[in-house]
Amino acid sequence: MLEAVAGGSPDSVSGTRGQREPKYWALKQHLLDLLEAMPPGSPIPTERALASDFNVSRTTVRQALADLTAEGRLHRVQGKGTFAAEPKVAQRLQLSSYTEDMRAQGREPSSQLLEVEELHAEGELPKLLGIRTGAKVLRLHRLRLADGEPMALETTHLPLARFRGLRKYVSEGGSLYAVLRERYGVEFDRAEETIETSLAGPQEAELLGADVGMPVLLLSRHSFATDGKPVEYVRSIYRGDRYKFVTTLRRP
Repeated sequence: MLEAVAGGSPDSVSGTRGQREPKYWALKQHLLDLLEAMPPGSPIPTERALASDFNVSRTTVRQALADLTAEGRLHRVQGKGTFAAEPKVAQRLQLSSYTEDMRAQGREPSSQLLEVEELHAEGELPKLLGIRTGAKVLRLHRLRLADGEPMALETTHLPLARFRGLRKYVSEGGSLYAVLRERYGVEFDRAEETIETSLAGPQEAELLGADVGMPVLLLSRHSFATDGKPVEYVRSIYRGDRYKFVTTLRRP
């Protein structure tokens, strides 16, 4: 059981170099050790039990649980309790479609087309897509799922003049990359991708089935075909608790 430092805060313990270690942090480390030996779906002790066992407040317990939930190590079910989470989906950073990535993981991909519209290119879009300002762009807003579980929100922009009739095909579902390859002869060559971190707003949280303020990964992808022409510009929001990205680094 954790003990408070004499004369110190009841929710801190002695740390290295004379510093105080918050009790929630020590509790979090204990739970991480516990989770290593627990299969996914196993229940963890209740807030009351943890507070009693570690001599901390319920507020301290909630802070540790909130951290682990945001990191994807715990999964909370309203009215049922808190459980060890499934491992994160480990996706390699490569020029492939979401459908290909999920099938490589042994999961069944699907998409919900939330919105499809034609708009006039403004701002950075003309430069990104190699078109004139005001030219029409097809924008797709999709919810990406794996085995029925929401994983990401994806907004894709494509030059409409190059892909006339695409709206019909994407409305039917399936892989966008497969449609571009089979219907328009597009072979992807390279892409520039950036990854940032952010927090889910109310709309994103609702669509992803997550809490407001949950950490998310923001991906921007600018893809090019083998003819050197830009094909798409995509902004994606991935659940930080369910996703991690993996790549291989080599010395230049």
